[in-house]
Amino acid sequence: MTAKKVLLFSLLSLFFSFNIFSQELEPVKWDYKVEKVSDTEFILIFKANVDKGWYIYSQEAPSEESFAPTTYFEFQNAEGNYQLEGKTSEPDVPTIYDKIFQEEVKKFKDEAVFKQRVTLINKGLKQIDVKVDYQTCDDSKCIPSDFLFNFSLDGSEIVKEEVVIDEKSKQLSEGLNLNVTGWDNYEEEVIDEKSNLSIFFLGFIGGLIALLTPCVFPMIPLTVSFFTKSAGDPKKGLFNSLLYGFFIFLIYALLSIPFHLLDTLDPGILNNISTNVTLNLIFFAIFIGFAFSFFGYYELTLPQSWSAAMDSRANKIGGFIGIFFMALTLAIVSFSCTGPILGTLLGSSLTADGGATQLTMGMSGFGLALALPFTLFAMFPKWLNSLPKSGGWLNTVKVVLGFIELALALKFLSNADLVQHFGILKREIFIGIWIVIGIGLASYLFGKIKFPHDGPLQKLSKGRLSTALLVVAFVVYLIPGLTNTKWANLKLLSGFPPPMFYSVYEKTSECPLDLNCDKDLESGLALAKAENKPILLDFTGWACVNCRKMEEQVWSTSEVYDILMEDYVIISLYVDDKKKLPEDEQFQYLRSNGTVKDIETVGDKWQTLQTINFKNNSQPYYALLDHNFELLNSTKAYEPDADAYYEWLKTGLENFKK
Repeated sequence: MTAKKVLLFSLLSLFFSFNIFSQELEPVKWDYKVEKVSDTEFILIFKANVDKGWYIYSQEAPSEESFAPTTYFEFQNAEGNYQLEGKTSEPDVPTIYDKIFQEEVKKFKDEAVFKQRVTLINKGLKQIDVKVDYQTCDDSKCIPSDFLFNFSLDGSEIVKEEVVIDEKSKQLSEGLNLNVTGWDNYEEEVIDEKSNLSIFFLGFIGGLIALLTPCVFPMIPLTVSFFTKSAGDPKKGLFNSLLYGFFIFLIYALLSIPFHLLDTLDPGILNNISTNVTLNLIFFAIFIGFAFSFFGYYELTLPQSWSAAMDSRANKIGGFIGIFFMALTLAIVSFSCTGPILGTLLGSSLTADGGATQLTMGMSGFGLALALPFTLFAMFPKWLNSLPKSGGWLNTVKVVLGFIELALALKFLSNADLVQHFGILKREIFIGIWIVIGIGLASYLFGKIKFPHDGPLQKLSKGRLSTALLVVAFVVYLIPGLTNTKWANLKLLSGFPPPMFYSVYEKTSECPLDLNCDKDLESGLALAKAENKPILLDFTGWACVNCRKMEEQVWSTSEVYDILMEDYVIISLYVDDKKKLPEDEQFQYLRSNGTVKDIETVGDKWQTLQTINFKNNSQPYYALLDHNFELLNSTKAYEPDADAYYEWLKTGLENFKK
């Protein structure tokens, strides 16, 4: 790994090192032994047994610029004691295409044997310690790991430093293992990721919106005319325009690469952003800043020297590289308009479950939408005549986006409020602020309020009037959300406002939809035994959008609601709950790899319990159990089909009665 890559990994790891979710999955089990060749020569053998569907990577990177992980053996205390003879050998396998890193790499499945020949310098040496750093990946995620080998050269007992935790920690750790049984009775559910195509489409929509801003829209005819007229040859001008569009697309797609590095370092790190109070408050402040920039009170721009330097290079270099710098110049000079939209895309992607892959899809869609006009109008120059002329309508688009940014900013403040239990932004207050924002936007569109860059409004255009009426309709839709009635469940917005039980009104329970639930495992189990009902173990999160969608769109349907209310005890465990455990319940959990995790919050406890028992750390995640923690059906993740979810619950209930 080059120094540049090490620095990049270090900086990114430092910036996002807030409350990282730990991984308990261990897809690789190591065996090792030593073969004696002579009194001074030995062969150290490392054997990796890799679980099905997982891979371990080669020691050699495909190229200097590759971001694919490598396996690295660190031979400790070698100086003056022993020397390595040649390189550490590994299986000779052909390269294959890696879906995560999108390049040809050499990786091993099932098992991989590595060997290293050593010659002793210190003939009295009895032990060699070797540490391996590696990553194990399947087709969607990677888990960074390490392992320490202790080779005894003379058969004597290995001297190994043991990590020790106290008796209290041992007992509480054992309590996390539920010994769930019944896995062989049901097929394991394959958890589908949110459609990457839908994320790409949303990014594409964002790019189309960015085209309608004053920073980008006027550039279309100017740039197309430059390429078609300056090239001399129409075919060359068309080719240059196509290349320019491709580079725009490429630049925005490349912006997501650092987040793949983060996701590789720890697959849970991006998901954790949605629950970190500090980061959510930072996002809230940034979005407020974006909003007032769109309102015209100030302009967010990158340093002018950047765009000047890029423009100068484009003029001097020419050719392919010159066109690339032209595309980069566009990205820089249009930042004041595209930056807030990209920020929205970034914030939304990082607080979803999909992580870096979905972010890449969103950024690619954004870049494609920006690039298309430059290529299409170059292919069909007569279309330029049909483009509307720049004018006040562009500023109207910016102001509308400002109001949208204000509404989105509130979501991040809500996340921080929920996971920390501040009790400030209850559901009705959240919706009330959205109503105020909606009234403000409608008033602007009707010409009742103005912002710094607005000119005199002569008359309402059809587009402005129709948008205003849509906003008014949306405000009317929000109003029942302020009430304590059956119409307060705004299903179209599930996941955005706080959950319905997080309310200013006094609720009969703190459970979704006032269902029969408990937020503690022990008391929930006692309740299930007392009522002789099966358990729906619900791993959820305060800031989990899909959890709210399940509760407000699926659990609220009549059949599902009835079976949950009458036949199940729901135990909802919030894995992102930052509430501190009592001192006597805090402990250290010793992982099987010898490292220690501090269990200090309610979320720490439930997240670790989920990973230990179900080898999964995504939410929502559901398991149907009897009172002995035997599965009553396959586990289930996000399931928007209410009928399918009802059948799953019904089957579990029937199995419980048997």
